[in-house]
Amino acid sequence: MKEELNPFSIAQKQLDDAAEKLGLDEATHELLRWPMQELKVTIPVKMDDGSTKIFHAFRIQYNTARGPAKGGIRWHPDETVDTVRALAAWMTWKTSVVDIPLGGGKGGIICNPKELSETEKERLARAYIRAIARSLGVTKDVPAPDVYTTPQIMAWMMDEYETIMGEKQPGVITGKPIPLGGSQGRDDATARGGIYVTQEAATAYGVDLKGQTMAIQGFGNAGQHAARLGEEILGLKLVAASDSKGGIYSADGIDVEALIEHKLKNGRVNDLPKAEEISNEQLLELEVAVLFPSALENVITEENADRLRCKMLCELANGPTTPEADDILFEKGIIVLPDFLANAGGVTVSYLEQVQNAYNLYWEIEEIHWRLKEKMSRAFKGVYEMSQNNKVNMRQAAYLVSVARVAEACKLRGWV
Repeated sequence: MKEELNPFSIAQKQLDDAAEKLGLDEATHELLRWPMQELKVTIPVKMDDGSTKIFHAFRIQYNTARGPAKGGIRWHPDETVDTVRALAAWMTWKTSVVDIPLGGGKGGIICNPKELSETEKERLARAYIRAIARSLGVTKDVPAPDVYTTPQIMAWMMDEYETIMGEKQPGVITGKPIPLGGSQGRDDATARGGIYVTQEAATAYGVDLKGQTMAIQGFGNAGQHAARLGEEILGLKLVAASDSKGGIYSADGIDVEALIEHKLKNGRVNDLPKAEEISNEQLLELEVAVLFPSALENVITEENADRLRCKMLCELANGPTTPEADDILFEKGIIVLPDFLANAGGVTVSYLEQVQNAYNLYWEIEEIHWRLKEKMSRAFKGVYEMSQNNKVNMRQAAYLVSVARVAEACKLRGWV
């Protein structure tokens, strides 16, 4: 029987398993299976050639029992409402597992940003905010960058919101440029958080990573920072990397800085001197100490999970592993650090950005790194303890921790 790869169906199945293990009552379980609010908007945007193009977009607030919704805005030609729903659900569990006082949300615009000029991007960003402004606010819903959105796009969005409201509210958007109230350390926060979790996992499971190898599937922002920090903090050697156009491999190791420079110059990792070409599929099956899936959803499925040979899988992407694949990896003894724990560094530093905006007091980079490490380490230890005590894999343990916290908040509010 072929796997169901609808991301929201996967998110619901993962929740269902946790709800059963936690013994959640029917009403609480049903409440947590669905977004609490969904907004779909149709946006007309004037293009540079004078024509008007119509874009379709979403903003979903999944659950706000623990605080205002928090979640990125994705610009992607294949965006769907079910993808946004799933990501909003995972954001709910993500903010909960690292124990920050926020809920989960997500936004998306169906577009291909690679085909838009800078002026068209700005008009689209501002039009999106005009369409959803009533749902946003520091006490309601705080967006951030995600796939194909940038600090500059966040700056336009914040400026449009402030223009509508007639007052300065820098905390309404995170991931902003530093001169506009952005936080130090936000650029590498997702990868850095994943590296800290990997470091904790290596200690907990007794794995010595120094001098061992890593492969990175998806050499975008998170993947590039993971390569740098994996080398710097964990002592790992990069032997393979890939992007949407293909991958490269070198058993002798790849110079991380040279590869990043090559990628930024050429828009791809292919054609790096002294490295052989491989596919994304081949990269996933390499024998390495740590594999970092850092691209999109559903790349590790029951079709290929049995061929994975990494010791540890650190999910910097959202939803890269399906539930059926999870079971296979657990049986194989591969340590999986699940997405909403492993990539929670981004939302954690976004939260720190909100705090700094609220106080109008900004921390140095060392303070940000210390606070991030403390949060990620504590989150890992809580999930690891749950995993050991209940004899479940790390994803199931992360769900047990996070869903229990959200369910408790819903009950305390009297919602169920």
